[in-house]
Amino acid sequence: MKFRGNFVCQPRAGPAESRPTRPFTPRPSATGSLFMSNQHFVSPDLIRQGFSRAMSDMYREEVPLYGALMELVAEVNAQVLERQPALARHLQSSGELQRLDLERHGAIRVGSAAELATLARLFAVMGMQPVGYYDLTPAGVPVHSTAFRAVHEAALQVSPFRVFTSLLRLELIDNPELRSFAEQVLARRQIFTPQVLELIQQAEAAGGLDAEDAERFIRQALETFRWHHHATVTAAQYASLSAQHRLIADVVAFKGPHINHLTPRTLDIDEVQRLMPARGITPKAVIEGPPRRECPILLRQTSFKALEESVAFTDQAQSQGSHSARFGEIEQRGAALTPKGRELYDRLLNAARDALGDFPNEANAQRYNQLMQEHFREFPDSHPAMREQGLAYFRYFVSETGLAARNQPQRPTTLAALLAAGHLSAEPLVYEDFLPVSAAGIFQSNLGDDSQSHYAGQSNRQAFEAALGRPTLDELQLYAQTQQRSLEHCAATLGLPAL
Repeated sequence: MKFRGNFVCQPRAGPAESRPTRPFTPRPSATGSLFMSNQHFVSPDLIRQGFSRAMSDMYREEVPLYGALMELVAEVNAQVLERQPALARHLQSSGELQRLDLERHGAIRVGSAAELATLARLFAVMGMQPVGYYDLTPAGVPVHSTAFRAVHEAALQVSPFRVFTSLLRLELIDNPELRSFAEQVLARRQIFTPQVLELIQQAEAAGGLDAEDAERFIRQALETFRWHHHATVTAAQYASLSAQHRLIADVVAFKGPHINHLTPRTLDIDEVQRLMPARGITPKAVIEGPPRRECPILLRQTSFKALEESVAFTDQAQSQGSHSARFGEIEQRGAALTPKGRELYDRLLNAARDALGDFPNEANAQRYNQLMQEHFREFPDSHPAMREQGLAYFRYFVSETGLAARNQPQRPTTLAALLAAGHLSAEPLVYEDFLPVSAAGIFQSNLGDDSQSHYAGQSNRQAFEAALGRPTLDELQLYAQTQQRSLEHCAATLGLPAL
C-alpha cells in the first residue's frame, strides 16, 4: 500500500444526533501515542491498517477457503444490514460500520522468549500493545498467550487488527530428551528477516517510520507470518513432537510460526455457521462463547477444520508428509462486560458446562446449545438493563437536546437524569479481546480429540511477562478508561463539574 501526505489519525464524531459542538480529540493513552511524533512519520495506526490488509491478501493466497469465507461473511453482513435498518443506523452512528470490513484478528504461536519479545517490539511499531493474559493449559493446550492490539478507542476505529499470540510452554514437555531437542531446534531458527529487525530498531530510535520505510516494514514483517512447506526436522522427529502434542509439532518443526488463522467479523455468526456447508466449508460443531441473544455480549467464535497441508521433512527429497494447523475462523463481537458482568457470565457458562458433563462436541451440540440458552436467561438481554445493573461498559454522547438545554437553570445534572431526559445517549463498548475457554475450544477442535489434557494448574503469568519483557495490560481497565473519557467529555460539553 502507498502512504502519502501527513497521516494524523483523527477520531470519528459521535452519533449524528449527539455530536458535540467542538471536535473531541482523545488524548493518547499512557500506553502509547496515537499520533505521529513527527510530521514525516506515518501513523502507527495506518501501518497497522496496511499490515492487516497485506496479511489478508497473503492468507487468501495461501488458504483459498479463507477467500470463500470472506465472501460468505460479506454476504451475510449485507443481508443483516438490509433486514435491520435500525442496527445499520446504530453501527453507522457509533463508528462500528466503518470498521466492520477492516476487522480482523490473527493468531500466531512462537517457541521462545526471544521470539515473543521481538514480536512485541514488531507490534509496537504498529501501535499494538499486549492486552490480557490467557492460560490455555486447563484445556490441555501447552501455551499461554496475550492479544496484541491498539488500546485507545480512536486508534481502534482506524484499525481494530489484533493478533492472539501464544508462547509454547516447553517446560511442560515431560520427556527430557524431547524437551532438550525442541529447545535446540528453536534456538537455531530466526523467524525475523534482517531487514525487519533493522526497521524495528530504526523506529524505536527515531520514534517512527516514514512512508517508504513503512512499506518496507510491512513487506518484511509479513515474512514472519508466511507458511513454509519445508520443515526443520525429520519425519520421525516430527512424529515424536506430535505424539507429545500436535501443537508442539506445529511450533517447533517449521522455519517460522506462520499465521494459523485470520478471522473476519460477522453480524450473524449463526447464519454463517448454517451456510458454511453449502460453500464446501465444514464448521466445528459448537459456536464458542455465549448463546445467541438480541444484544450480543463478549465474543462468539466458530471455525472450519484445520487443513491438511503437504510438508517436506529434512530427510525427504520432496513433500511426502502432511501437517494440519491452519484453519478459518469467524467471530461476532458484542458488548464488553464489567467485572460484575464477567462474573455472571462465567458462572452461567460453568453451570451450563457442568450440566453437560462433557466437552462440547458434535454428538452433544444440540444439548449444549439448549443448556446455554436455559442458563443465560438470567443474563439481561437489553442494553438499558445491562447498563443499569452495571454489567457492561458504555460510551456516552451528548444529544442535540442536551446541547440545547445546557444553559437552562433547571436542567438535569446527574447521569441517570441526563439519560432519562434524553440529554445523553449510551452505546455499549465493543469487546476487543478474547475468552480463554473459547480460545481453548477453537484450539482443541483443530488439534483433534486425542490432544493431551494434563496441564491443568500450570498457569504462570509471571514467566510469560518475563519472556515478553513487560507486563500485559488489564483489558477491563482499558474499557473503564474509555467509558470515563466519554463521561468527562460529556461533562465538559455540558458545563458540568463531573458525571
